[in-house]
Amino acid sequence: MRRLRGMIYLAALTVVLGLTQTASAVDPEEVCIENPVYIALGPDSYGMVFEKVIDVLNEYFEIAYSNRYDGRIETFPRIAPGYEQPWKPSTPSWYERLLATFQTIRHRAFVLIQLADDGGFFVQVIVYKELEDLPRPLRSTAGAAIFRGSSTVDRQYEVIDPTVFERAWIPMGRDHLLEHAIAQKIKNCL
Repeated sequence: MRRLRGMIYLAALTVVLGLTQTASAVDPEEVCIENPVYIALGPDSYGMVFEKVIDVLNEYFEIAYSNRYDGRIETFPRIAPGYEQPWKPSTPSWYERLLATFQTIRHRAFVLIQLADDGGFFVQVIVYKELEDLPRPLRSTAGAAIFRGSSTVDRQYEVIDPTVFERAWIPMGRDHLLEHAIAQKIKNCL
């Protein structure tokens, strides 16, 4: 009963927080910002543009590699938050957020800053999404203990090392809505 009450409270909290965030919900048809984004600043302001792009990306991802000379920024993969983590920024699509609640999805971002012919800058944002491919569900012991024929005394503990990536990820393509949300923030900052 307690568990059911907790799930009802979580669902109500998700609905309330979802209703307060309707301004951030974006339909794919309403996305009208171009990618790459054109920033109309002089060529002397490249350092400011590069730092603003890193600041905006830090809201969503952790930076893995950045090179000011070739204008390239790459991020570490990040697990997409679902409805259970409404405080974390993610894709503005409600469907993608719901999918991330029930599936393990991760995003990786790549940004390329190039000088335009007239002195401005083109900032291209690319976000890839990937689905985790598991051969069987992790930590699924609900029915296994009942049907096991013999019980063993020795336990085997699984050591999880965060630097080793053993799981396979299925590419799902690009997340255009998250790309446009990041590009819009970059354009608004500059």
